[in-house]
Amino acid sequence: MKLSQVIFIVLVLLSSFGCKKEKIDELQFEKDVLNNVFVEIVDSIYMDRRIIFPPPTPRIDFKTNKEDTIGFNKELKEYWRNRDSIKNDKTRILIGVYDDVTKISPFETEMIIKKLDISEYTYDISKGTDEYKFDLKAFENNKKFNFQKASKYPHEKDWNLNDVSNVLFPVGTIWVSRIQFNKTKKRGILAAGASCGGGKCGRGFVIIIEKKSGKLKIEKVIRTWVS
Repeated sequence: MKLSQVIFIVLVLLSSFGCKKEKIDELQFEKDVLNNVFVEIVDSIYMDRRIIFPPPTPRIDFKTNKEDTIGFNKELKEYWRNRDSIKNDKTRILIGVYDDVTKISPFETEMIIKKLDISEYTYDISKGTDEYKFDLKAFENNKKFNFQKASKYPHEKDWNLNDVSNVLFPVGTIWVSRIQFNKTKKRGILAAGASCGGGKCGRGFVIIIEKKSGKLKIEKVIRTWVS
């Protein structure tokens, strides 16, 4: 084999290695950013089925056509007692996380563009079609939340919303999308969603992150839909 051919092959191999490394670095950069803002995202948007529902309203006694204030006051007092008990409980809050991190869906994109101009935010070409599994190990020791894979439990539509144990089922679920960055990677956007289970309630959000003091942090949380 001629020397020129050997040099050519070596250059091709080095080039391929360089491209592969660049893709890995880009993906790792995105994962690191998501890890840095994930807990703050959850704290901003999560839904707890134990306290999500509004207080009871007075019932009408149809015999007298008057409000049943005695029964209502007792029920209202019990409602606030339970709510305060849950808020003051120091047990870590069990949250189910959908660990498939994919590109922002067409539906989410449609909702987002109603709120802001996303023309400057793009995906890196190197990761245009791939997705990845979100690793929850980084958050095992979080003091407020107990993050578990949503797949460990029955589908959330089958959850009993009256269960207040914070053990049998998560109190809610969270999902996040991949991040679209601007060219300088000083700003980025991602979609996120939260549910309290039972197929009864859910919310969608767009999260804007921006570099401040050398780190990408949450700059704004915008609600895009509610169900």
